[in-house]
Amino acid sequence: MKKTWLAGSVLMGLMASSAQADTLLGFKIGGDLWAADTKGTFAQSGEPQQDFNYDSSTQGSIWVALEHPIPLVPNVAIRENRLKDDGSLDNADFSFGGRDFSGSVNAKADLSNTDFILYYELLDNDLVSLDVGGAYKQMHGSYLVSQNGLPAEKDLDDGVFMGYASAMVGIPGLGLFGFADVMAGLDESKVYDYALGLGWEFDGIALDTRVRAGYREFNFDTNNFSGLTSNMKFDGFFAGVEIDF
Repeated sequence: MKKTWLAGSVLMGLMASSAQADTLLGFKIGGDLWAADTKGTFAQSGEPQQDFNYDSSTQGSIWVALEHPIPLVPNVAIRENRLKDDGSLDNADFSFGGRDFSGSVNAKADLSNTDFILYYELLDNDLVSLDVGGAYKQMHGSYLVSQNGLPAEKDLDDGVFMGYASAMVGIPGLGLFGFADVMAGLDESKVYDYALGLGWEFDGIALDTRVRAGYREFNFDTNNFSGLTSNMKFDGFFAGVEIDF
């Protein structure tokens, strides 16, 4: 009985949210630049993890979203995340990609990925907006270790199913808002990607523009993921813009 009541409540909530949503199709496009610090370890599964020293570098994300008024059909967003950094290690003694390494080595961590997001607008007004749904983060990077110009590389080509939530709280009439975007791994509980920040919205005749800035963290702690073990983190401040047609 409780399960039936809960399912009915969720269904009514989604139907109510659709009634609150825009009556026309909406299209969003945006991008962020992210001054991220990189830290962490990786190794081929079965080998001890290696702690490389990474440089700080600028990362980036771009996204598009399509929102519609069709009841019970989720909205769609796709976000591409570029996450690459170079590292180095002295006194190495390990195997990777079929090669043995010792002494000074270089590395490249590429955790670039694409987010495929399905979500519902549970609230959508000038004061509060709330989107909830699910996502699939498809990794398409690699780990590379090289010495004397000879590389050994292993691809990251699996994905992670994640829960998704995005909230925004605004001050009506001023355009100022705070926001939080969260993705948390379901099958990989130590993989998460979240952002917190403030923004300013400028209303236009044909489109609205949002300027935003804040802090973002991507944590990738996995075991035997694409034959690799990782405990990597990218975190730092970002700034970007979103256009709502």
